[in-house]
Amino acid sequence: MTALEAVSVYLPPVRIPIESLAGSLGLTEMQVKLFRRFHGLREVGRDPDASLYGLLMKAAAGLDALRGQEHRVRYVLYARAMPVVAPYPVNPLHEVCRALSLEHALAFTVTHQSCASGLLAIDMAGRLLAADTADTGTADGPDGPGDPAGPLALILAGEKAFTHDAQVFADTTVFGEGASACLVSAFGARDRLLAYASNVRGDFDSATGENDARLQREYRPLLAEVMLQALDEAGLTLDDIRVILPHNVNMVTWQRMCLLLKFPRDRVLLDNIPTSGHVFCADLFANYQTACERGLLQPGDRYLAAAVGAGGGATFAAMVFEH
Repeated sequence: MTALEAVSVYLPPVRIPIESLAGSLGLTEMQVKLFRRFHGLREVGRDPDASLYGLLMKAAAGLDALRGQEHRVRYVLYARAMPVVAPYPVNPLHEVCRALSLEHALAFTVTHQSCASGLLAIDMAGRLLAADTADTGTADGPDGPGDPAGPLALILAGEKAFTHDAQVFADTTVFGEGASACLVSAFGARDRLLAYASNVRGDFDSATGENDARLQREYRPLLAEVMLQALDEAGLTLDDIRVILPHNVNMVTWQRMCLLLKFPRDRVLLDNIPTSGHVFCADLFANYQTACERGLLQPGDRYLAAAVGAGGGATFAAMVFEH
């Protein structure tokens, strides 16, 4: 069963108040008030001295479980929201692989579901590893079930807020910089993936913005639907969930989601939204780390992760894990 073996997150210590971004982003005074007072976005992280390669390496540097286990990594997946993050022929993903001694691994980018690509990457990594072990006739390593030497996948996430579109999304959210690194196994014993559900809606794609109002109207019901679908596939209900790890779009979205789902707001981890903003595909991993640091997850607890990717349509996704 797909499992998260280790997670490391890097969030820049430099925080930029939303008001300081108004000029460069062309925000009006009213829009600034909307983000701060209504959406609860006070500031975002920035690391002006770090390149995209630097951000990813800072996250990987904290992944102690990778050291000495590089030979076990078969896949490196870079989950990102933006289709282009560096000018040709620069390839930060391959640079990271070389720096981490992972040249032997198959490395590729997962980006087609925008900010929901992080969840897709976890599912893909687990499927690839499971297929490899099935082909070799073993459960998760050369010595069978429970073998600690089984194959691994490394999932990287995080982006630079380098353009206007990579810094702000309409009147909905402000993006922060940061990165995460996560080791995934096919048959781990903790943070096991119980179910994954997604709904890809290409009908929301529109270059003219004519579908924006419909997306805003259907956003929460569609996200609630996919969250409940994941729970149903796991054989669980919301009552079984200890905490929800959201995508950090804004506070009001999740306050309204709690009303829609009739789920206690204090069991949705919203701590990182006011101070970090929406860190692209790294939100899940940042919120997981915060939940562990705060002692919100105990062995056996079930938790639910949710994300929405907008761009070229919309993707609604949810995963259920057991800690």
